[in-house]
Amino acid sequence: MQYRKLGNTGICVSEIGFGGEYLEGKDYPVVEASIHRALDAGVNLIDIFMSEPNVRTNIGRAIEGKRSDVIIQGHFRAVWKNGQYARTLDIDETKFFFEDLLARLKTDYIDIGMLHMIDNDADYRIVFEGPIYEYAKQLKSQGTIRTIGMSSHNPEIALRAVEAGLIDVLLFSLNPAYDLLEQEKDFIGPASLSENSFESHGTLDIDPIRNRLYRTCEAKGIGITVMKSLAAGVLLDEKRSPFGMALSVPQCLHYALTRPAVASVVLGMQTPDEVEEALRYEAMEDSERDYTAVFSAKPQFNLKGHCMYCNHCLPCVSHINIAAVNKYLDLAQAEPSVPPTVRAHYDSLEHTAADCIACGACEKRCPFEVPVIERMQHAQQLFGK
Repeated sequence: MQYRKLGNTGICVSEIGFGGEYLEGKDYPVVEASIHRALDAGVNLIDIFMSEPNVRTNIGRAIEGKRSDVIIQGHFRAVWKNGQYARTLDIDETKFFFEDLLARLKTDYIDIGMLHMIDNDADYRIVFEGPIYEYAKQLKSQGTIRTIGMSSHNPEIALRAVEAGLIDVLLFSLNPAYDLLEQEKDFIGPASLSENSFESHGTLDIDPIRNRLYRTCEAKGIGITVMKSLAAGVLLDEKRSPFGMALSVPQCLHYALTRPAVASVVLGMQTPDEVEEALRYEAMEDSERDYTAVFSAKPQFNLKGHCMYCNHCLPCVSHINIAAVNKYLDLAQAEPSVPPTVRAHYDSLEHTAADCIACGACEKRCPFEVPVIERMQHAQQLFGK
């Protein structure tokens, strides 16, 4: 296992991290076997955002006696209400469920205190200008958390927190489909070919805001841990991949691990076999990890009809974040039923697909000919609003 410095935090993390989300609902023997297999192989970063009591308790049992071997990325604001996962902006609920996390994990400290899912302006203001952020700073000063992080799927919100110096670690959704845009002067322009772009793949380039985010994190010593590296499996499926071909898990891992400031890619794993599959990355030759063929095989790169989450369809007269709606629709359709976390992300949007008036302006602007109106209708049916 290879280890990397997590920005300027003084913490070193395994480049493959363990995402605990899919352990929810599993019996304890499965949880124990999965976590122990990962720890035995040198995985030391575990992300625990889940608020469900049993999974927290099971993880606590599994790491008992091994706490010094584990870097816990634990989340504020994730709560368990009415038998389901939810998020809160209430300071008392935030405190209660953070203390519950400590108790169920049988620990008196969390390595990375992660401000959970800050994806819009309203949550950003309430969290950072209110008592939740003050609570996090207080815990850091007394050693209950070692460092402060934030999770986000919104590069503009993430960049704002990074540039303001509010966080030490960023948990961010990162993969080729989210990062790359077709090189078209009408919507990118010559600036994308300048020295400000850290990488280009043939006719493709990194979205400029994401480019700036990764570069700024690197310059400021903000460590990035990665979520959604497989786009919920979409990139592994030739039929659903926006590239017209499937990537392998190692290719997706390697893409994320070669971005500036990235220290670890957190993969959701729920069985020892899935842990074993992820660990194969460490023993592979670079040729097996290489993802560049995906971008150089232009005849196979088919963007038509696939949302690349670029939001070049905006502005929307109904103020819908069309890219976010499409992203959550893709994630939901990749599973037999809508995952509760995906539903929660969708529910956090200020304007949903139900606000669409089918004016068609977005479809005229879209560089990838995405049937936006049809997808908004699908999203409304799937999520119920």
